[in-house]
Amino acid sequence: MGVTRDTIVNILRQVQDPKLGRDIVSSGMVKEIRVEGGSVYVRLEIAFPENDLREKVRAEANERLASCGGVREVRIDVTVPQRYGVTLSKVLPIAGVDHILAVASGKGGVGKTTVAVNLACALQGLGYRVGLMDGDIYGPNVPLMMGLDSDTQPGVTPDKKMIPVERFGVKIISMGLLASPDQAIVWRGPMLHKAVTQFLQQVKWGSLDYLFVDLPPGTGDVQISLVQTVPVSSALIVRLPQEVSLLDARKAAAMFRTTGVSILGIVENMTGEIFGWGGGRKTAAELGVPYLGQIPLQTSVRECGDLGNPIVVAMPDHPAARGFVQTAKSLTEILSRVRT
Repeated sequence: MGVTRDTIVNILRQVQDPKLGRDIVSSGMVKEIRVEGGSVYVRLEIAFPENDLREKVRAEANERLASCGGVREVRIDVTVPQRYGVTLSKVLPIAGVDHILAVASGKGGVGKTTVAVNLACALQGLGYRVGLMDGDIYGPNVPLMMGLDSDTQPGVTPDKKMIPVERFGVKIISMGLLASPDQAIVWRGPMLHKAVTQFLQQVKWGSLDYLFVDLPPGTGDVQISLVQTVPVSSALIVRLPQEVSLLDARKAAAMFRTTGVSILGIVENMTGEIFGWGGGRKTAAELGVPYLGQIPLQTSVRECGDLGNPIVVAMPDHPAARGFVQTAKSLTEILSRVRT
């Protein structure tokens, strides 16, 4: 397999922004990436007034990309924003959080929240410190699946930061913990952006190895707000095995790639006789990303979710629970390789 866009993104994550101390992908410098065979084109937008610093970043990126196996030609353009010297991106890391992982899908009904909840619990069971942010502002389902009701509300620190609720050892923030179950959230884009920013930057998450962000379906305001607010480590795309789900998975992957976020891998959910087998593996091969695993279609998964007791916790020996744990292990292994 040739060089993929995700390979290029991961290489660029090794190049540091000399002023912010973050990698140039997280700091928002990478504006465009094109890969055609062995030819790689990258456009960087750098607001530094110092020419030597801009050249230093460009040269390091060029050197790292040129040394990648399969890359025959590298072209890097550096542009300067019109409002020179102004920070263009409000992307800020969350203190103490190592990895921010977006759980996404191109459409609803694929079991994305079920995957996010069980992966969070699986990683906590493996000894990791885990948080879970419910990014579905309109239809928050994380509280239900984690056995929380609207009477359970986040605390507040003296400096007005929210303290996440903890359940099964996982720290949780959700609009479902702040609004009554029958309250409709009727907000336009700016209000959604404010809510997402507050959930990420104005919550006392503490030290976490992984913070999962369960996104709403599609590629709308919440997804854009997420990548504009924090440095997302990677995105997991959840899809069904059936062929019709392929197009939706492509759209979700394209949205993240456009914003410079690498795809950690594909999770195939609800594998079985009804929806079939193998669609997730096919999508992973087509997109050139890892296949993280499959979760069998089992009534017990739904029943445990409805009862607020994820199957990973309630029935750890169940085949679906083992599938979630194996998927969790796969994503930690991939992220550890990228980090080193």
